[in-house]
Order: sequence, then structure tokens, then C-alpha cells
Amino acid sequence: MMKSFLQTENWLNFQKHVGRKTWRFDNGKIKANIIQHDLPFGKNYLYLPHGPEIYFDDISGGIKNELAQFVAYLKNIAYEEKSIFIKIEPLDDKVMEVIHEFGFKKSSKKIQPQRSVVVDLNKSEDELLSSMHHKTRYNIRVGEKKGLLLREKNDLDSFWKLLRNTAKNDNFSTHNKGYYEKLLNTPELNIKTVFVEHDARPLDNVRDKLMAGAILLTYEDTVYYLHGAMDREYKSWMAPYLMHWEIIKWAKAQGCHYYDFWGIDAKNWPGVTRFKLGFGGQQVEYPGSFDMPVSRIWYLVYKVARKIF
Repeated sequence: MMKSFLQTENWLNFQKHVGRKTWRFDNGKIKANIIQHDLPFGKNYLYLPHGPEIYFDDISGGIKNELAQFVAYLKNIAYEEKSIFIKIEPLDDKVMEVIHEFGFKKSSKKIQPQRSVVVDLNKSEDELLSSMHHKTRYNIRVGEKKGLLLREKNDLDSFWKLLRNTAKNDNFSTHNKGYYEKLLNTPELNIKTVFVEHDARPLDNVRDKLMAGAILLTYEDTVYYLHGAMDREYKSWMAPYLMHWEIIKWAKAQGCHYYDFWGIDAKNWPGVTRFKLGFGGQQVEYPGSFDMPVSRIWYLVYKVARKIF
């Protein structure tokens, strides 16, 4: 069965720390983290990231009865909290096969990426390099020749500076700084921050040694690339290429089996998608996002507002 750190109690506790209301359903057969997300006008929706998880082998009776109890639990919370809909994003296609008849419909609004690139770390370093696009290998060598190094450093201010500049240049939104601060200070999540730095040799026109940075999360046998940023002034130094290659080698040395680049989208992020695919990993696709309206009028208002804004 596919499992996700987004469905762990540690992630649920982190969501509490950032100020969101949460619930946990676990009857030994179905498990789900339930997180309340706020909307304008005092409205909200309930969200199950990479959930629910259904343990089909442990269900001896009728699956419909188990699901009916679970959906009733979700609806009771939604009614009490005046939530306008419930959003689920399961990892397993089989989950959607059995739960769709309870009123969940495909949604175009996704919270988590529907596709990702996962590198198999069980391969040798030579095999990993040979599976990459030739330009990716070339750019890694450029970074090595520039004397760039990967170092672990707990430095939120430096990462935040890189992230803000990257978001401005690439036109995407970020969480507020407090979100990343709480993320980095939740030891149960096994988070680390790494930076690509220059090796401190004297160079002309180098204003800042930090070229790129990433927030990584390790869960079971997988390292996830959650957030990343770079200094575009040194784009030609190819720091992100070297950064991911060094992360891959580090994760492999830690005994991890997979490195998850955490999201691609050829339509909305074509450059990022080409970059991640260049590392030769396998494309993985999940079922997507599904909504169950609780207040149909407000859900219609929500969908119309999304199209306008």
C-alpha cells in the first residue's frame, strides 16, 4: 500500500502548530488526516492530503459499510464546522474506485502535485548518471568545476531570502516565513535544510556564497524535495543541478531507496518539469483531487470565484 508523510500524526501535529484545526480518523481499516483550510468570507473546507488510506486486506466485512461510516464522520465534522466541501487527494487509484459513489467528483483545483518524478536510489552512481539527460550531466560537471559544494545548515533567513527572490522571478506564491520556521523546528518530521555554497576561493564579482537551497524531508525509505530556491544572478553556475546530484548521493548513502522531486506539471511549470525529468527518474501519477460539496450553493460560489480570480 502507498503511504505518505502527509498522513502521519507528525504532519497533523505540524498543521496544528501553523494554526489549522485538525482531526484524525483511524479505526484500523481506514486512516485519514483531516485538516481545515480557511476560505474568504469566514468559510472553510476540509482537506485530506494523500488520503484517505484504506487497508483493504484488513476489511473482512463489506467495504461499503466501512466507507459509509467514514464519510458520515467527515460530513458530521463538515456540518459542525460549516465547511462548504470536503477535498480528498488519495495516492491509490483503488481508493477512488470504491469511494467515488459517495459523492466525490473530480476537481481541477489540486493542492498536492498530481505527478512527480522519483529517482530509484538502488542503482549505482554510474547507472544514475547514465540515466540522466546529457545536458543534466554536463551541468552537474559545470557546478563541480565552479567549486560548488552542498552543506547542511539550519539557516531560515538565508533560505527565505533565496525563496522570496525565486518566487518573484518565477511568479509563484509562497507560505509566510512563519510556516517555514515551524516546519524547520518540528524535529518529528525529520527535516533538513541544505545550501549550495562556493568553496570560498577568491572570485571576482561573487557577492554572496549561497547559490541555491532546499528543504528536504525524509520519511521511511524516501527523501522528498519539498521546497527549493536559487540565486538567479549565478544561473550559469548550474547550482541546482549540482545540488540535486549531491542530495541524491547523500540520500543513497543514508540507505534511502528513493528521491522524490515532489511535483511536475508540463503545462504550468514547463521549465521546472524539464529540469526534474532531466535526472532520469520515473514519472509517477496519482489519481488527482476530488471534492464532495456539503453546501452546494456556497460550493458553486467558490467555483465561480476561482474562475474570476
